[in-house]
Amino acid sequence: MPLPWRRLRVTTPHRFLTAARQIRPLHARPPPILLALQRARLASVGRVQNRGKKTKASVKLDDLPQGVIPLEPLPLENDVKKPLPQVVRQARSNMQRFENCVVLTRVGGFYELYFEHADEFAPLLNIKRAIRLFGPRDNPVEVPMAGFPFFQLDRYLKILVQDLNRYVAIAEEFPNDKAGLPGQLMHNRRVARIITPGTLIDENFMDPFTNNYVLAIHVEDSVQESRHPGNSSISIGLAWMDLSTGQFFTQYTDLSDLPSYLARIGPREIVLDEDLQTSKDHGIFSVLAEDRHLITYSSPSEVQAVSDWAPMLESPVSPKLEKTFTAEEIAAGSSLLQYIKARLQGSKMKLQPPTRQLDVMGIDKNTLRALEIKKTMRDDLFTGSLLHIIRRTVTKGGARLLDNWLSSPSTSEDVINSRLDLVAFMLVDELLRERVMILLRRCHDSHRLLQKFAFGRGDADDLLALKSTVYATQELVATLEQDSEGETCIHAMIARINLDGPNALAQRIKDAVDEEGLVQQHRLEDGEAGEMQALAQAVVSSEGSIEDTNILPKGARKKKPTGLREYYSDDSDVWIMKSGASPTLTGLHGELAALAIEKEDLGKDLKNRLGAESLTLRFTPGMGHICHVKGKDMKLNLSDVRNVGSSKSTRSFHQPEWTKLGQRIDQCRIHIRAEEQRVFQSLREEVILNIIKLRRNAAVLDELDIACSFATLAEEKKWTRPTLNKTCAHRIVGGRHPTVEGGLEEEGRSFITNDCFVGDVQRTWLITGPNMAGKSTFLRQNALITILAQVGSYVPAEYAEIGIVDQMFSRVGSADNLYRDQSTFMVEMLETASILKQATPRSFVIMDEIGRGTTPEDGTAVAFACLHHLYYVNQCRTLFATHFHDLTDMVTKEEMEGVGFYCTNVVEDEKGNGFMYDHRLKEGVNKRSHALKVAKLAGLPDEAIAVARKVLDGHVRSV
Repeated sequence: MPLPWRRLRVTTPHRFLTAARQIRPLHARPPPILLALQRARLASVGRVQNRGKKTKASVKLDDLPQGVIPLEPLPLENDVKKPLPQVVRQARSNMQRFENCVVLTRVGGFYELYFEHADEFAPLLNIKRAIRLFGPRDNPVEVPMAGFPFFQLDRYLKILVQDLNRYVAIAEEFPNDKAGLPGQLMHNRRVARIITPGTLIDENFMDPFTNNYVLAIHVEDSVQESRHPGNSSISIGLAWMDLSTGQFFTQYTDLSDLPSYLARIGPREIVLDEDLQTSKDHGIFSVLAEDRHLITYSSPSEVQAVSDWAPMLESPVSPKLEKTFTAEEIAAGSSLLQYIKARLQGSKMKLQPPTRQLDVMGIDKNTLRALEIKKTMRDDLFTGSLLHIIRRTVTKGGARLLDNWLSSPSTSEDVINSRLDLVAFMLVDELLRERVMILLRRCHDSHRLLQKFAFGRGDADDLLALKSTVYATQELVATLEQDSEGETCIHAMIARINLDGPNALAQRIKDAVDEEGLVQQHRLEDGEAGEMQALAQAVVSSEGSIEDTNILPKGARKKKPTGLREYYSDDSDVWIMKSGASPTLTGLHGELAALAIEKEDLGKDLKNRLGAESLTLRFTPGMGHICHVKGKDMKLNLSDVRNVGSSKSTRSFHQPEWTKLGQRIDQCRIHIRAEEQRVFQSLREEVILNIIKLRRNAAVLDELDIACSFATLAEEKKWTRPTLNKTCAHRIVGGRHPTVEGGLEEEGRSFITNDCFVGDVQRTWLITGPNMAGKSTFLRQNALITILAQVGSYVPAEYAEIGIVDQMFSRVGSADNLYRDQSTFMVEMLETASILKQATPRSFVIMDEIGRGTTPEDGTAVAFACLHHLYYVNQCRTLFATHFHDLTDMVTKEEMEGVGFYCTNVVEDEKGNGFMYDHRLKEGVNKRSHALKVAKLAGLPDEAIAVARKVLDGHVRSV
């Protein structure tokens, strides 16, 4: 919570600047007058030659290079020859030290870009660029500059970091111990944090519904083997982290499984050892190149023992768990922690201890895309995806957890059934579910709030959010205990919630933080915009140049500087801590109240002694504590006072008694602010002491949120509870596609259900039928039903009994990758090869139209080879759709008894003029694809259709 800077009592602008900097606010937000004065002082350092017009980027973001900036900074020696202000020298020094970053330098109330950074990024950020001249008039140094107000930092970080994938170094102002010496600035400006796409903490532009992971990959040192892309046995250690929540994971894998992990984690940034830069033919690059991952190369780190990670963790890793980490995981974890530490420039943090995501289904990126689990395949949109259809969560943490669950469904029968039990309980008691969801809506995003406190960033609003969450959790526990009636699943959830410490913390926050004062403070802040514009205009008009008016927001240039008296009123103190928050505060507020009475008495006494009825006691930044009179009282003969200002209708003067009393009032207010800061800091420390309990409680709330979400979904959609077992079979009756069904319902149509009994007698289903008759939909719906079941959700079917699947594979649809010189058929074969190499007897594979990118003869051969391999070698459950009808004869000839034949069809009217699709799957073979019917529907000319029909009927002879 910012201190009320407007109530600092000093007599000159310079003293105002000095006094304001001596107190650190709860957020680093200076007062409007300080912003304006500092900006005006900077303007007076140099002379503006050309500020430039507002510009817009003329290129698309996707066309720009990503990652580290390719700029070559000018050498410092070129600048030393000419006299430059120290602010500019500090900025240049930071640009050279962090040459791969865009450097934003804090200067008063603005963040500035200099030199080539201003030239490069001012157009992209759509901000003004100026050229300032320094040095002698006959041979000045030109310095390009651009800047924006500090409160717009998130807006421009979003462009730089999220849209352009740039690394940004933030150079903040720190008090200079040598500020009193000649030529020394009041502040040193050093980089306090480096922001990259994977190291966001609490930026407002972060997606609240998705984790923001940075992933470190450590590759074993067998360099010769790793140079062969086909070598999939390379050992790899993974470590990934979300700095905004403190979640930290590690995993051991090999190169062949890396794409699956990348799809599951979805990292915004990948950290590799810089030694790999010299090995561009390393097999890992063929994997990472698929999705244009943002790669950061970090200097090799010293591999630390897991016990050495403790200073950065909220609690040490247990010795039992420490022994389970592999050398590759430890190396990746050490590299990640070193990278994070460098980016945070030594900031303290409390991360969660590293854990593994064990017992989860493997889903590669092609399957995630083909099944449209998180985004649609055609438009890459969230709307229309499986996640969009099923998400009914009411908390941000619950939404992120659901996102993670969909990427990594569980393979543990106990975990799945415990989730389903909770959903079943919530589904039965609708009234309880509604009460739980109401209480969950009162809970805030605890994971990210707590991480802000772990970084020392939490403010008074965050404290109130934590208090509200703890009280809502209390009511939630009481509600569940009252209505659970011995339900084991509910008691297990309640047992995981620990409110002993959090209850005391919430009570202390309630007793300390003044919510009403905080609301008033926010109202004052919301009203500061106009005052800031007016104050800045006043200072720019008096101290700055004409061009400096360009820095003001629109409307400020016409606004007159009014409201100083109201802005610095003595009677509008707003405090964020209650007077009883500490004994010291109680005493100080009593003293301030007594001083207020003394001020009132002094004002009355001075009116009587001086005979001035209009006299008021005031404070202004420029004149300090003054007595103010107006009208006829201006003509009073006051010999013992010193006039400091007058106008046609008013007069201001210093009066010793008021000056001394005002200084006492100022001192008391400063002491109150300092004590508020101390109380606030102690609350921050108490949050850290309870951070483990609060995080564990938040995890339970997320799971309850998902359970309520699934129950609501099941009730809306009439879904049923699946049965999970350890067999290798699917028994689905009346299955439906969750997203297609919703689209049909919007059009007033019904979905045709289908059964699927694959894995018992028939391990493979070979499906034939016409185009657009629903083969692909059938394949996808059974894959989605499987994923939903293993996530712990009810499923769109009348009955579902599913043997737990270890890996889900999909070969549906394809696109070329001409950038990597890969045709559609090549992409299809690469994906198919990956499936044939990795699928196990417990996997589930759906394949659609294998071999269609080449000649019919070659396509048939490839399709049969894949089917044969899946049947005899992988021995997994497979749904195989094809238009190569010869496959059915080849399977029969091969005597593959475990392959079942199923088909869809079209139904034609008696006259043959019309037809409709029969989407219901039936046993048998359909050797007609009815392609001409589809061609006719698409609008091919009748003449072309007639020729095609003759070809099919064999009526065209060779010439």
